Amino acid sequence: MDEIQIGSLIASTLRVATPLILCALAGTVSERAGVIDLGLEGKMLMAAFVAASVAAVTGSLPIALIAAIAIGVAMSMLHAWGCVSQRGDQVVMGVALTMTAAGLTVVLGLAWFQLGGQTPALPDAVRLKPLLEIDPQAWPPGLRGLMLAFAGHNVMVYFSLLLVGAVWWLLYRTRFGLRLRATGENPAMVDAAGVSVKGMRYAALAINGVLAALAGCYLVLALNASFSPNMTAGRGYMALAAMIFGKWHPVGALLACLLFGFLDASAIQLQGVSLPLIGEVPVQAIQALPYVMTVVLLAGFIGRSRAPAALGRPYLKER
Repeated sequence: MDEIQIGSLIASTLRVATPLILCALAGTVSERAGVIDLGLEGKMLMAAFVAASVAAVTGSLPIALIAAIAIGVAMSMLHAWGCVSQRGDQVVMGVALTMTAAGLTVVLGLAWFQLGGQTPALPDAVRLKPLLEIDPQAWPPGLRGLMLAFAGHNVMVYFSLLLVGAVWWLLYRTRFGLRLRATGENPAMVDAAGVSVKGMRYAALAINGVLAALAGCYLVLALNASFSPNMTAGRGYMALAAMIFGKWHPVGALLACLLFGFLDASAIQLQGVSLPLIGEVPVQAIQALPYVMTVVLLAGFIGRSRAPAALGRPYLKER
């Protein structure tokens, strides 16, 4: 592969990994506070639908982003009410959110737009465009691949990478982060220190809702030109696998998401390519690579990684 091909592969990896990074960070914050979130897929899907619908109707990117973030936080507050306030089963609640979002987006899409559950194609004015238009031939050899790999992305790609550092700083360098992590490890100790366990978990899920909504926004405002039913295609579960593989740490989750992104980008690059001794690889086998890796990581590492001690356990304050 020459430097142009390598640069293109790296660029594709970053673009594909961006929603996974945002979603994995959302899961990290939530589960560090002790709340399992299997609803990431649903939150991302609903935010994508709302962002696309509002953008198609209003033609305004800021309004679309605000509406998507609002629905993401609202779903997280519903999640918090069911799991924290009512002490319901966190796994069941997360699955219910995802199933509800999968059905509701189709029903509303059919009712509002009559396009088979899709939204109209979004105008260029509301889509996220690259900050720089890169012409590799305009750069000297040695810099062409580097510029193509890192300099031609939209703002959300760079923002997601900055958020990795921001979430790390929040969790490991602030008093709030210390309390949040302690809530996921020993909520009784947090309660004894005079800090509200319920308040910390609600705050964690609010942050979770914002990050999951941003992931959904990216799907319709950058990767695709409109919303289509179930367009998240399991990315929420991939993000959970990346978070577990990364040991509930923002940087570890980032590296795992980049691995998933690389496999997905490689699948695109390998379509139609003939390999020695194998011949042309079936497209279906290539497209299945990220999902196979999800199963492998969950099967191989979920037992080895140590989850927060109070993860999935409702807290009942002792009287």
